[in-house]
Amino acid sequence: MIAFLVYILALAVILALWEIQIEGKNGWAEKLPCWRIEKGWIVRVMGGRPFTGYHLSLNLFMMAVIHFPVLFVSWDWRLESLLLGSLIGIMVVEDFLWFIFNPHYGLKKFKKGEIWWHKNWWGPVPDFLLPALILACILIYSGRTSL
Repeated sequence: MIAFLVYILALAVILALWEIQIEGKNGWAEKLPCWRIEKGWIVRVMGGRPFTGYHLSLNLFMMAVIHFPVLFVSWDWRLESLLLGSLIGIMVVEDFLWFIFNPHYGLKKFKKGEIWWHKNWWGPVPDFLLPALILACILIYSGRTSL
């Protein structure tokens, strides 16, 4: 399980560095040539953030990558729990690391008012971070026996 969690962390680091190269200082695909939906129910679901073609494509890609093992083993609910928990964990850790590694932000700017796409905060973190991290832990724990 330790090796698995280290692998998840490594994927989050790689993804954060990759996204920094793509987005630079303009997070949430602000300056990317992609479609964006900025009004409606999907924006409310996204916590007030635009829904972009970049993020849809990235999330579909990550869903496909994380489900690669299903090509070689039998699918079951425990495995799916582990895979979905891993995906959520990667995304949560990657989001935080994007700020840490990005030379235009860093830990000093990881706060309310500095990041336009994180509108709502619970103390020192964006509102989605803790619930998503808890969900990831629950799903990974539930699927741990599938390793």
